[in-house]
Amino acid sequence: MAGNGGFPSRGVWRRPALRWVDVLVAAALVALLYGLLELAPGLNAPFLPNQAPETVSTDPANLPYYAVRSLLRMFVALIASVLFTFVYAIAAARMRRTEKVLLPVLDILQSVPVLGFLSVTVTAFIALFPGSALGLECASIFAIFTAMAWNMTFAFYYSLTSQPRELDEAARVMRLTKWQRFWRLDVPSGMIPLVWNGMMSFGGAWFFLAASESISVLNHHYALPGMGSYAAAAIAHGNLRQVVIAIVVMVIMVIGINVLFWRPMTAWSERFRVEESEAAERPRSVVLDLLRRSSVPARLGRPLRPVGVALDHGTRLFGLAERPLARPVTRERTGDVFFAGAVAAVVVYGAWRAFDYVHTTVGLGEFGHALALGAATFARVVVLLIVATAVWVPIGVWIGMNPKVTRLAQPIVQVLASFPANFLFPFATVVFLAIGISLNLGSVLLMALGAQWYILFNVIAGASAIPSDLREAMTGFHVGGWLRWRSFILPAVFPYYVTGGITAAGGAWNASIVAEVVDYGSHHLKATGLGAYIADATGTGDFPKILVGVTVMSVYVVALNRVLWRRLYRLAETRYAL
Repeated sequence: MAGNGGFPSRGVWRRPALRWVDVLVAAALVALLYGLLELAPGLNAPFLPNQAPETVSTDPANLPYYAVRSLLRMFVALIASVLFTFVYAIAAARMRRTEKVLLPVLDILQSVPVLGFLSVTVTAFIALFPGSALGLECASIFAIFTAMAWNMTFAFYYSLTSQPRELDEAARVMRLTKWQRFWRLDVPSGMIPLVWNGMMSFGGAWFFLAASESISVLNHHYALPGMGSYAAAAIAHGNLRQVVIAIVVMVIMVIGINVLFWRPMTAWSERFRVEESEAAERPRSVVLDLLRRSSVPARLGRPLRPVGVALDHGTRLFGLAERPLARPVTRERTGDVFFAGAVAAVVVYGAWRAFDYVHTTVGLGEFGHALALGAATFARVVVLLIVATAVWVPIGVWIGMNPKVTRLAQPIVQVLASFPANFLFPFATVVFLAIGISLNLGSVLLMALGAQWYILFNVIAGASAIPSDLREAMTGFHVGGWLRWRSFILPAVFPYYVTGGITAAGGAWNASIVAEVVDYGSHHLKATGLGAYIADATGTGDFPKILVGVTVMSVYVVALNRVLWRRLYRLAETRYAL
């Protein structure tokens, strides 16, 4: 036919040529699977608590293996955090009765320090997997999970509660099932805040990597192979050379993760942005461009399509995506009162048992001592927030309102926010000892190394999100100086600053546990504060004092959130939202 002038048949049945981008993507997947298979035996190695090593080798040749082990823990914790976020946030946003309980519980959980979780869960996980290192691995991953999950859950919850009413009505008009609504509306509408807060939470979890891999609880010390335990061992030996090597490896890891994972994720999430006009400059990622040009992801996803179709049809048996508000008002009020009463009874009983336990062990007067120590830590948190606000808000606005500067500075800020600042503690300790600064003052700087970046990160995001037409209007009206800041810039970035302030305050409280007690070689520095109190109680296994310290810190954090941050957040929603 082709020779007689008909349609050309040559090459119609020929298979597509193998392209170099497909080979590259396939090779990367094979390398990833091979690495996971190589790591598997080490995760389930024999383990006896009384014979477990208390430290790891500080030979730099082990650093590649340690780096991969730490990355595996971080990403497993990230996957668990995403799954928890979907379940918890959906339940809080879609079920009015549970919302009244789940949100306060989440507020309390985010105020509990990582060491508070470790002191309870390490023994349980070791008992769950007797004779295997998998129990200690699960305890470490759970500790990292507690440093990630709460912020992501809050972000996804707020994206669900702020969905436009038109989208909700469209979902019900189209008779979507609950699964279809979740996958086609809830997840896409919350993808951008979920990705960005996931990136921030991932960076914050690096800060607690040493505490999660070099565990000191109940007078026992356990060390898992990883970057955090390597840094802890180098710091304990007072070897600054090995600490510098660990810092260099961590910088390479953080940059690599941002290039290979978070940069593609942020660029991909832009497809879910709802706006009337396309942004002038969108994030770009070479890795994402390669994946889009390759046919490997589509071929891997093809077998999963029948599963999605089956879920779409099967979930229709469980009802449509309608709001659960069809019950009579009187019945609803009666049910709410009963539910609230039952929850209150459980909370009161639990609080009574906890107070009775403290009363019969260390005495209720220990709460007064812990409250006084909490006041010292609270003062450091306030100083940190004031100084970080004064320094980083102007810098963040300058970066965010200049696209060229943003393109250069944002990756640097991401690396700074993701870098585990406690790796720098030995050098800060040397400076403190040299110039005679007490840790009561120096701990503010150590806390700031891990918490201040949240304010800068969010202010940059807020300044870069200001519509260009508003900027041009301010320029056209010749509004400048303090008037421009007071009437335009500060109101525009205020909602983002509140988000950064809440995260920075929570991060500072958690960081106080590792910043108020610093060990470097033979030097032991200790500040007066609640963080040092919890760290000492956790190391010696003093459960009553751990309970007192965690309870007091939770009271401080929840009270600060309710009195200050929630009101500022409500003000940002009602008055300063664009």
